[in-house]
Amino acid sequence: MITDKNIFVQNEFSTLKKVVLAASEYGYPLEVRAADLCFLDDSAIEDSNLNRGRDHSEAHPKIQLQWEAERKNFKQMLESHGVEVLVVRRLTDAEKGFDPRNGYANFFARDPFFVIGNIMVEGAMRFLHRRHEIWPLRDLLWAAAEGSDCIYVAAPFPQVADPGDPTLGKGPFIEGGDVLVLDSHVLVGNSGLASNDRGFQWLSKLISPLGYTVEQVRLHPKILHLDCALGLVRPNLMLVCEEALPDGIPEILKGWSAIHVTLEEAANLATNGLPLSQDVYITDPAFKHIGKQLEKHGVEVSYVDFKVSRSFGGSFRCSTQALLRCDQI
Repeated sequence: MITDKNIFVQNEFSTLKKVVLAASEYGYPLEVRAADLCFLDDSAIEDSNLNRGRDHSEAHPKIQLQWEAERKNFKQMLESHGVEVLVVRRLTDAEKGFDPRNGYANFFARDPFFVIGNIMVEGAMRFLHRRHEIWPLRDLLWAAAEGSDCIYVAAPFPQVADPGDPTLGKGPFIEGGDVLVLDSHVLVGNSGLASNDRGFQWLSKLISPLGYTVEQVRLHPKILHLDCALGLVRPNLMLVCEEALPDGIPEILKGWSAIHVTLEEAANLATNGLPLSQDVYITDPAFKHIGKQLEKHGVEVSYVDFKVSRSFGGSFRCSTQALLRCDQI
């Protein structure tokens, strides 16, 4: 029996009951890798070069306050719908100072860990500034796992790459933004920017014996994660950017009704809203034209301005990771 103390994610659109919400911290690296910014606006490279080694709150104090306000407004929205929200703690000075060459990140809770059924997995991040993003989450996850009947496991930490290796090594890399759960079927994205073949193979080895089918989905090389190209809103309804899927829509979804978005809209996080249930969906007011289409399918759409969060390459799904999402409790 599933209770409110359990850790369990049934799929992407069952009722959201408990969720982890990201903090709003970023430290610019001393060594800027343009390849790691290719999915962002062109100004990101210039900004990174101008602010090497600085904390975002120091470099852009007004934008930092706007960013924090976005997350606060989102938290209030979630709580107004009865969702229990656990907020990630801030980084310590020791954590911030651990690797100044590569900087630090504590801004998207989706990727450093993910939940499939009752299996909670610490991921393995590809970008160097995100390799230790799990640190501020660990105490929270440990406390959540203690009282729950769940499996808690961590992916192998990525191998060190040779200097100048554009792939950043063999990994394995497996990130929550690439992992979409549809009951016993799990889709895993691979654009070359985040999760890779070894990460997919590792996850398959872990959960296939438990009854899951794990399918890899190739992505456009400038789309960071699968949830930036595909959003499962409710049974038989999805947001999708077909241009971002070189092999087409996955077979399991081919009979679904689709609201299509362009590659430009996908890059701006049009598919990265958050279902709170099969009937309620949160997105940015920049995508009101998509919200109107969702409403025609009977979905209630709420809006939160997330412009600053989106400028970092993630939106509502990226900013959260469900601990409990199911329709029976």
